[in-house]
Amino acid sequence: MKFAQQLLGIGLSLFAVSLYGCEPKPNSKNKETIVAQAILDEKKTSNNMVKIALLLDTSNSMDGLINQAKAQLWDIINKFTHAKCGNQGVPNLQIALYQYGNDNLSSREGYIQQVLGFSDDLDEISEKLFSLTTNGGEEYCGKVIQTALGQLDWGKNPDNLKMIFIAGNEPFTQGKLDYKDAATQAKEKDIIVNTIFCGDYEQGIHTRWKHGATLTGGEYSAIDHNRKVVHIDTPYDDIIIQLNSKLNRTYISYGALGREKVQIQLDQDENAMAMEEAVAVKRAVSKSSRLYKNSKWDLVDAYGEGTMTLSDIKTDELPPELKNKNPQEIESYILKKREERKKIQKEIRELNAKREIYITKNQKENSQGDLEGAMLEAIEKQAAQKNYRWE
Repeated sequence: MKFAQQLLGIGLSLFAVSLYGCEPKPNSKNKETIVAQAILDEKKTSNNMVKIALLLDTSNSMDGLINQAKAQLWDIINKFTHAKCGNQGVPNLQIALYQYGNDNLSSREGYIQQVLGFSDDLDEISEKLFSLTTNGGEEYCGKVIQTALGQLDWGKNPDNLKMIFIAGNEPFTQGKLDYKDAATQAKEKDIIVNTIFCGDYEQGIHTRWKHGATLTGGEYSAIDHNRKVVHIDTPYDDIIIQLNSKLNRTYISYGALGREKVQIQLDQDENAMAMEEAVAVKRAVSKSSRLYKNSKWDLVDAYGEGTMTLSDIKTDELPPELKNKNPQEIESYILKKREERKKIQKEIRELNAKREIYITKNQKENSQGDLEGAMLEAIEKQAAQKNYRWE
C-alpha cells in the first residue's frame, strides 16, 4: 500500500473510533520565558506516549534485515509526526533497541543485548542502529522478549500505546524460556508483541512466529529481509537536502555534551546519505518535525521549551560566537536562530508534501514485503484501538 494512501485511509478509519484511549491533555502553566509557547511546530504535546521496542536478530544471515531497518527508520518516525491523540494533543514517541542471536554477545545473557533503552533522541536511535553488525549465534525469541519486558520502563498508563516488534528467521521456540510465558507477561503489561519472520510465510507459521503474535493480539508478518529497499527519487530531494544543511546551522550547542551531539547529528546525516539520497531526505523530514527534540544540548530547543533561562547559562558552556555577548545579545541570537529554524522546517515540510504526492503517482502497487510495511500495518491496527488519527 502506498504510504500517502495509508495515511489517508488511517485517518478516515480512526475518525469513526469512539473517544477512548489517548490520555487527555493536561492543563499546564505558562513557562516564565519569552519563548515558552514557541514549540517549533506550534503544537502542544500531551502526556500520551508511544513506546516501541525493536528486537532485531543480528546473526549472520540478517544483514539484509539490518539494512532495511537503517533505511526505513525515518519512515516509521515520520508516520508519528502526523499522529494526533483523540481530539487534541499529539503523542510523544520513544524507541528502544535490542539485538539477539549474535555470537559476539554474552552467552550468559542469552546472546541478548539492550543496545538502547527507551529514547526520544532521534540521532541517538540512528547512531545505535547503525552500530549493529551481524555474527552467527543462537536466537532465543522468548528470552529476548522477556528481557525487554523486564528491563524497559513501560509505565502503567493503559492509554499509552506499547508495542514490541521482533524480527528473525529461526524457530520462535528456541531457548529454555517458553515464548508462551513471555507472551503472557507481555499481555499482563498491556504490551502487544508483533512478530516479523524473515522468510516464507508458511514456514513462519510452522515455526510458531504467528502464534507468538496471536497470544498478545499482535500482528504476524513474513518479509523478504534480503529485498533491496526501493526508493523513488523526486524533483524535491536535492532542495530538501540543501535545506537540511541550513537547518543544522540553526543549532547552538552548549557544554561538552553539545559538542559531542553536534558531531553525532552530522554523522547520522552522513549515515543516511551513505544508504541512499532518499534516506537522507527522509531523515531531513524527521528533523523538520516536532519529534526532533534536542533541548539537552541545543540552546534554541532548551530555551524554547523553558528548560533553560539565560541565568542558567554558564559562560564556559557557550559556543565561541556567544562567549563575549551580554544576556540581551544572547537572547536575540537565540531568537533569531529559532525563527530561521521555523522557516526552514516549514519549507522542508511543504516540499515533502509535494514529494509524497509525486511518490504516490510513481510508486508501483507491489511495494510491500519489507520491514517498513510489516511495522506500519501493525501500527495502524493497534493505534486505532487507542483512538489515534492521522492528519
